[in-house]
Amino acid sequence: MQTTVQRITPYRVLSYVMLFILAVIFTFPLYWIVTGSFKDAQAINAPAPVWFPTNPITTNYARLMERPAISWLLNTLFICGMAMLLICITATMAGYAIAKKRFACRALIFSIFVMAMALPKQVILIPLLKEISFLGLHNTLWAVIFPTVGWPFGVFLMKQFSENIPGSILEATRIDGAGEVQTFIQIVLPMVAPGIGALAIFTFISAWNDYFLQLLMLNTARTYTISVGIAKLQDEMFTDFGLIMAGAALAAIPIVVVFLMFQRFFTRGITMGAVKG
Repeated sequence: MQTTVQRITPYRVLSYVMLFILAVIFTFPLYWIVTGSFKDAQAINAPAPVWFPTNPITTNYARLMERPAISWLLNTLFICGMAMLLICITATMAGYAIAKKRFACRALIFSIFVMAMALPKQVILIPLLKEISFLGLHNTLWAVIFPTVGWPFGVFLMKQFSENIPGSILEATRIDGAGEVQTFIQIVLPMVAPGIGALAIFTFISAWNDYFLQLLMLNTARTYTISVGIAKLQDEMFTDFGLIMAGAALAAIPIVVVFLMFQRFFTRGITMGAVKG
């Protein structure tokens, strides 16, 4: 068995140095939040930055637990989990239909999805709020979930992945007598699984960070998400940065876990989505 030895070139060294610098830049805010959650008010508000807490404390987390932070976190996980599930199902079905089925106005429907990607969400907030109120869903978690289901970007992404499915395979399954549901489950889903993994990450993060919609639809403490709950911790006269950083550190855990779970699919999805055919 031969071992491939990679040559050390100036380009490779420069690439690794740049990647290391970028990694430090992007992870520093998370480091600052986590370490700040273990600092007292004096260390947080010190004129010179305290890069690492010399006397770490846990009172910030204890005070956070006195509030319904766990309930906010569970609300957010439910919203993001349901949004991720529903979007992955509907976007995969719609993307496959647009890519591989021939029906009237197919190109027009896809063009509408593409144009909807450029439409700011703020434009439809008033009719969306009226519709949610008419359905009796205002101030419920479903008021945040349902508006995210028809995500145009999800349909666009899964349509691009479905284009890579060879038509000969689909034709062979039809000759073998497989129905549409069986073909979709046994053939299509495994072939677009990397795209679904990438979409799951995008969907979860998008739903998690959709603070404006959550703030608009949720009005009571029992329905708050972690983002809205942390924002409500701020006082008009005083901002408890230690408490807020503890809440932000708690809110970052699910995002990191989800990314690590779907990282393999995300990497494969980006690689496959870059090349068609």
